[in-house]
Amino acid sequence: MSSIPPGTQALLIANCVVYVLQIIGLDPMLVPPFALWSFEGSDFGEPGFWPWQLVTYAFLHGSPTHLFFNMFALYMFGGPVEAVYGRSRFLTYYFVCVVSAGLCQLLITPLLGVYGPTIGASGGVFGLLLAYALLYPHRTLMLIFPPIPMPAWLFVTLYGLLELVLGVTGSERGVAHFAHLGGMLGGYLLIKYGRARRG
Repeated sequence: MSSIPPGTQALLIANCVVYVLQIIGLDPMLVPPFALWSFEGSDFGEPGFWPWQLVTYAFLHGSPTHLFFNMFALYMFGGPVEAVYGRSRFLTYYFVCVVSAGLCQLLITPLLGVYGPTIGASGGVFGLLLAYALLYPHRTLMLIFPPIPMPAWLFVTLYGLLELVLGVTGSERGVAHFAHLGGMLGGYLLIKYGRARRG
C-alpha cells in the first residue's frame, strides 16, 4: 500500500478493521451506539441520535459488497484528490463530506417517512467523487453497466442527478441517496468557500 497516500491509506485500513470487528461478532455492540440514527429514533424503539454518530456511521458497513465498493471508490478517487490537497486538507475535506452527508440524511429522510440507521462511507466517497471531477474534469471514467466511457465532469453530473431522482421518487429503498447528495454538497461548499483548495 506504499503507493497510496497516507490519509487515504489510513481511511482504508480503519474501515476494514472496523468491518472485521463487525463480522467477528461485535456488530450488535457497534451499530446501536455508532450508526447514524434519526432524531426521532427513540420514538420508534431505536437507540436515537448522538452527535458522534455524524462521524462514526461512516466506518460501519452492512456487507462485504458494501465495504468493497466504498473502499474501491475511496482508493480510486481518494489518492488523486489527496495528491493535490495534501493529507491534512484531504482528511478535513473527507470528514466535512461525511458530516454533511449525515446531516442531509437526518434532515430530509424523516420528511419522506424513512427511518432506521444509516451506515457506510458513501457520503465521504461522493464528496471525493465531486472533488475528483473538479480537479480532473476531462479524465475518462467508465460506467460499470453499461460500460460507457465519459469525462469525469459528465459522470459526476449524471450520477448526482440520478441520486436526486432516486431519492425523491423513493426508488432503491435502503440506499441513502440524500446522504450521497449531502456529501457532494458539503464538498462543494468547502471547495468554494473553505480551505480545500489546490496547493
